[in-house]
Amino acid sequence: MPILPQEPDGLPENLLDLEQVLTQTWWLMYTKSRQEKLLMRQLREEGVWHYGPQIPQRKRSPAGRIRTSFVPLFSNYVFVTGQTDEARYKSICTGCIIKAAEITEVDDFIADMKQIRDLIDMGVPLTLESRLQPGQMVRIRSGSFAGYEGTVLRREGETRLLVAVRFMEQGVSVKLEDCQLELIGQ
Repeated sequence: MPILPQEPDGLPENLLDLEQVLTQTWWLMYTKSRQEKLLMRQLREEGVWHYGPQIPQRKRSPAGRIRTSFVPLFSNYVFVTGQTDEARYKSICTGCIIKAAEITEVDDFIADMKQIRDLIDMGVPLTLESRLQPGQMVRIRSGSFAGYEGTVLRREGETRLLVAVRFMEQGVSVKLEDCQLELIGQ
């Protein structure tokens, strides 16, 4: 039994199947922590088209009962679309957004989202995977550390970037989000 019923993960419900979404502008909205559903509720009220896939998460309560909650597949991310910048503006005005980035490869993005949606609909268990692995050289592309380069140190629920002082064989590490990093030399 779910704690709360599942909320829609997009507006309209068949958003990814509409032809016009291929010609619209899409944005990746990076939300404040645990505010994906709040953002989607506010976007539904404003009539802004959006998509934020959710998956069931089952946990056992202390009393032994299994509880199901619906959590965002991509933590801190909601995808917004519109013909004009008004959709982006309304999203940012909710107060839930930290930053917004335009999605440039819309055809590929829609194809990927359709595949993910179909996997969710099939009910197969999904686990979010990152393309970054320990030992890979990366460059930070946004934030206060933009332009810094280093090596991915470890991935245990977080990504830590090692910035080494080569001649001393020592370094420091900093915790970063995957979206801030890009591979070097690939």
